[in-house]
Amino acid sequence: MFKPSLKLASSFRNKMILIFFAITIVPFILFSAYAYMKSVEGIQQANTTFSMSYLEQAKLNVEAYLGQLNDQINDLIGDKMLQQLLDKPPQNAQEEEAFAVNMLNLVYQKKKQMDALQLHIYPLKPLLYPTYIRTMGESPAISKEAWFRNAKNSVVPTWHLSLNQGPGVSPVLMNVKTFTGLHDRIPRGLVVTDLADNHLSRFFSPTKRMEGQKFLIVNEEGQIMFDSSSNEWTGDQLPSRKLLDMRSANAEGTVTLSIYGRKNLIAFVRMDSLPWTIISLTPMKVLTEPVSEMNRLLIFFLSVYLVCSVGVVIYITSNFTQPIFRLVRLMRKLEEGDFELVIPHQTRKDEIGWLYRGFSSVVRKIEDLIEQSTRAERNKKELEFQVLSHQINPHFLYNTLDSIRWKAENHGRNDIGEMVSALGNLLRLSLNQGKDITTVGREIEQVKAYVQIEQARIGTPLRVLYFFDEEMLEMPFMRLLLQPLVENAIQHSIRGNFEKGKVILSGHMEERDIIIEISDNGKGIPQAVLQQLEMEDTDQMVGRRTGVGLRNVNERLKIYFGSEYKLCINTEEGKGTKITIRHPILPDKGESVS
Repeated sequence: MFKPSLKLASSFRNKMILIFFAITIVPFILFSAYAYMKSVEGIQQANTTFSMSYLEQAKLNVEAYLGQLNDQINDLIGDKMLQQLLDKPPQNAQEEEAFAVNMLNLVYQKKKQMDALQLHIYPLKPLLYPTYIRTMGESPAISKEAWFRNAKNSVVPTWHLSLNQGPGVSPVLMNVKTFTGLHDRIPRGLVVTDLADNHLSRFFSPTKRMEGQKFLIVNEEGQIMFDSSSNEWTGDQLPSRKLLDMRSANAEGTVTLSIYGRKNLIAFVRMDSLPWTIISLTPMKVLTEPVSEMNRLLIFFLSVYLVCSVGVVIYITSNFTQPIFRLVRLMRKLEEGDFELVIPHQTRKDEIGWLYRGFSSVVRKIEDLIEQSTRAERNKKELEFQVLSHQINPHFLYNTLDSIRWKAENHGRNDIGEMVSALGNLLRLSLNQGKDITTVGREIEQVKAYVQIEQARIGTPLRVLYFFDEEMLEMPFMRLLLQPLVENAIQHSIRGNFEKGKVILSGHMEERDIIIEISDNGKGIPQAVLQQLEMEDTDQMVGRRTGVGLRNVNERLKIYFGSEYKLCINTEEGKGTKITIRHPILPDKGESVS
């Protein structure tokens, strides 16, 4: 019983440190983490609301601009001079040169009326207009280019991204529209309007853009048509399959995704007039930077707080736990039989001083008791399990326990007084004046005293219930049968689950026997222990610490009353144990059984 207690005492400092940090540092860390998550969540929600509002307004502005540009293109298509120039191809070189001059003048005049980088008008058959095409800086083979062929075969305007064609070799977004005659609906040519990045970037310039924030325009195939951040991604595919899928399924939305290894808060909205999507990307690192700065400050304060806490722990350890450890080492020497202990004198007035002085007194008294037991062994020869009764002076021990209880109560420690009183009662009932036979009632009192001590020791109420017939309480009964079994149930079965665990003792008389059942709802007894209990070879117990336990109680019952009175154990791991004791009704409670 002492070694488990020693292990528990040796970890007292560690437990105290863990408890100290659990009630000081851990709540601080949890609160900081919770505040950080809530701050980031609030920032995300605020930025999401702002981004969606901004994108909605940007969408309206872009669509208004493109609608105005489309109206200007329609006005150009409705120009009579343009219709006349492309009504029929030139018949000779002079007519083709005149066409070139007139068409270039028309384009120059209309260009000034349009909000665009360049304006081009292409005949459907450029090879018939070589002078005009060369004057524009193009090749007559332009009709073989993919964008020209796609626009020629389309009845709706098409958009084509041309890289490295604008000012400063920047990308150019081309709006290509096929137009027909005003009356015959026969295709005449193509109107191509070039838009530089500045024509769209003016719609994506918030008053205070965050560092790293960018706006994208993505077409239906996922190609990036515009990038507000210096056209960094213009012409590339949108690098997020998940975002493309979300865009296809929803007209607008927000999501947090990692793109190129950087986490971004993303908002998107689809345009109504074109199959384009406007996307806003805001780096999460920029959003959370203020909160991260606050977290760094919290970490600094936490570090200072931790250092102070460690100082407090060191102080408590050196002044309280270290003296207890030294006392534990002295107890270990005493356990090994070394009674030549040098116990330092303590002048402290607190509980530590009381422990040292009490331990010194106990050591001296143990020496006296050993001397008494040595003298008793020379004069008495009884059964081995009665030796304990003759190793101590009960009268002296009861007086000593009463003195300890009086001192504890005198110092306001009623709990210690009650525990010492229960220990004295337990010893009194255990010794039983040296007799082997007691009564059922005294055995139950001994169990109750043990339970009271155990409750005080572990600091947790134990649910132990008693159900006995009144007429059997005065019946003769062998001593030290019930307490070891109750101890076994508390220590090994319901330990670790005292809130729900319970032990029930019940008894009744059946013909010529006393039947007592001890049941619990704990872990149950392992099969290996049951097998060992049934083993007849007692030599296996040599070298072990025998004590009073299941095997001891079982062997004593069989020795005194025969093998039919051994313990009956019903157990199942995880579901509890029921132990039945069958004890014969003795004719005289004061006589032992031969």
